[in-house]
Amino acid sequence: MFIAITPQVSVAPQIDPAQVADAAAQGFRTIVNNRPDGEAFDQPAGAAIEAACAAAGLAYVAIPIDHTGFNLEQVQAMAAAMDAAEKNGGPVLAFCRSGTRSCNLWALAEASRGGDPQAIIAAAGRGGYNVAGLQPLLKQLAGG
Repeated sequence: MFIAITPQVSVAPQIDPAQVADAAAQGFRTIVNNRPDGEAFDQPAGAAIEAACAAAGLAYVAIPIDHTGFNLEQVQAMAAAMDAAEKNGGPVLAFCRSGTRSCNLWALAEASRGGDPQAIIAAAGRGGYNVAGLQPLLKQLAGG
């Protein structure tokens, strides 16, 4: 299940390599893995998803977010992945265990790209995610 946050970014719970072809068929051009390998015993390895992306002609970016939270380097990496995907003419699918970390990272990256914090919160909400607790950081990253 891919959850559209914006026309250019969707998030999902953990995907498996077989779902990469589905993502390609739906027009995604980049998959961002926000889950560290080994977080759960039953999750597919990032390398398997990366190989499926290569076979499907999709870009693959690993930006693992662990229990320590987010840092500026991760936010910048997500913003760069989003910028590259826009230049390649296709949307991004980001995934983690539940989609929450991916949505939070998108929100931070979108703010760092100058996005309006209220619009970011609203977009996440339409996708079923509550990022309102990030509002102070979104404002800071957006320069306001």
